[in-house]
Amino acid sequence: MREAGCDRLVFSSTGAVYGNAGRDPIPESAAGPTVNPYGRSKFMIEQMLADYRAAYRFNSVCLRYFNACGADASGTIGELRDPETHLIPRALMALLGHVPDFAIFGEDYETPDGTAVRDYIHVDDLASAHIAALELLLKGDAGGVFNLGTGTGYSVREVLDAIRAETGEAV
Repeated sequence: MREAGCDRLVFSSTGAVYGNAGRDPIPESAAGPTVNPYGRSKFMIEQMLADYRAAYRFNSVCLRYFNACGADASGTIGELRDPETHLIPRALMALLGHVPDFAIFGEDYETPDGTAVRDYIHVDDLASAHIAALELLLKGDAGGVFNLGTGTGYSVREVLDAIRAETGEAV
């Protein structure tokens, strides 16, 4: 990066760096211990960027995404997975008859309704955060680490209830 003259970077990290933090909202200072290789590798890169900043004045912003969801209204921002594995698009596909075997994975979590709780953030908000991070670095700021989520978790059942409320159909 130094040879190429690049002195700043926006890094897409993950909320998985927190492992099983067990609190909401999770402060950026609470990272580790991670519980899977994905979270561990992202946290290692964050640490490498911090070391690189200290050694070479290389500024970076690490954006810790939680559960990205949705698509831009124009259709230009979003993902298309085949097979689809994410809750919201899979539930909507089930309503359209494209997923005959829709099931809730795990109903024995220590949550009020027994299903997993996740913090969801829309892709438009992620795009806006990337622009804000780049603007921060362009102003000469050293950067930092920022969580990208709403600070509120929703259970699988709550998400399915919201889909039913919007569509009038139960998954």
